[in-house]
Amino acid sequence: MKITDVRLTVVGTPRHTGFVSKHVLVELDSDEGVTGIGEMSDFSHLPRYGLDVSDLTATLRAMLVGQNPFDLVKLNAEMLGNFPEISEKSAVIRNGVDIALHDLCARLLNVSVADLLGGRCRDKIKVCYPIFRHRFMEEVEQNLAIVRKRFQEGFDVFRLYAGKNLDADEAFLDGVRREFGSKVTIKSLDFSHLLDWKSALRAIERLAPYGVQLVESPAPRNDFEGLRNVRMRINHPVSEHVITMKQLYDMLKYDAIDVCNIAPVTIGGLAAATKAASAAAVAGKTCLLGTTQELSIGTAAAAHWAASVEHLAHISDPTGPMLYTCDVVTEPVKYENGYLLLPCRSKPGLGVELDRDKIEACKVPDLSWGDVSVHQLQDRTSGEQSRSSEGGRSK
Repeated sequence: MKITDVRLTVVGTPRHTGFVSKHVLVELDSDEGVTGIGEMSDFSHLPRYGLDVSDLTATLRAMLVGQNPFDLVKLNAEMLGNFPEISEKSAVIRNGVDIALHDLCARLLNVSVADLLGGRCRDKIKVCYPIFRHRFMEEVEQNLAIVRKRFQEGFDVFRLYAGKNLDADEAFLDGVRREFGSKVTIKSLDFSHLLDWKSALRAIERLAPYGVQLVESPAPRNDFEGLRNVRMRINHPVSEHVITMKQLYDMLKYDAIDVCNIAPVTIGGLAAATKAASAAAVAGKTCLLGTTQELSIGTAAAAHWAASVEHLAHISDPTGPMLYTCDVVTEPVKYENGYLLLPCRSKPGLGVELDRDKIEACKVPDLSWGDVSVHQLQDRTSGEQSRSSEGGRSK
């Protein structure tokens, strides 16, 4: 069994905000005539340095062509050696290849990826819809309108990126409570490392009375003492994204968190996510499935992984396909009553297939950013929205 070729395709998918996120589709051909697919999801975020896709293709071909795709441990170790844990982009690259390897192996065995990973604990995953951070008071009504729309579509749990404008955050939470009462749940206040721990603590004391399940990233990145200081002072669980194994080790050593937010895309693949989840279980921590807002390939892969994790104890995050105006597969993943549904077990691999016409329609030449601001990159807003915000909205 040999891998015979590696093919990468760059696509740009517009969000409903107008911002175009760029992804790289991965295809691994085999000498059995079977192809595995993966996704390097949403490169359009900071840090803002480039990636040459033609060079990456040549590198991956040199590493993978001629290899047995079932040598997952060996191949993932080689990927980690060539794309180490020094940047988010390295993890995105490793994740895309690892997904494709798992998809290829599962297709060759005629089983689902979840079965390859050990079987399913669940066939659907409760998820929440993201409300992006308020910079201006005028955005409160826009975000309340999003809650109304998605609530009608079956989403009754939301998470709020908080911390930029606390007056707006509070107005939004008050509006949700007044309009929806107990019918809508706020899963988390996600501070995204924006505030020092003391400022985050004051914000939590102000916003938590509106009813939230947990708090995420309430300290600068890698400030494990700050995380623990917050954790010991609040009654809510503290969650943090798992980015590297060393970072996970330090969080556990400091006893800084209650919940490990694990996303294959941020830790570097399904195999790495499984290792992180096992470490969390040994330490007595629970998990939730995170996201960087993937398309259907990456979302399906994450769902297969989460289906095999016994201690997935919190509402999860992957709603990426709902944020985009297009996708690249024949049948996008499905959501029902606020749940992400796993593809049918009888479908081998990830259970999704590429749509060549859709890919051709959203294909772009490279991963360049163009003329966008830091705020657009952080909040995935369009240039038009950003300019009107800067010019006409109160801060």
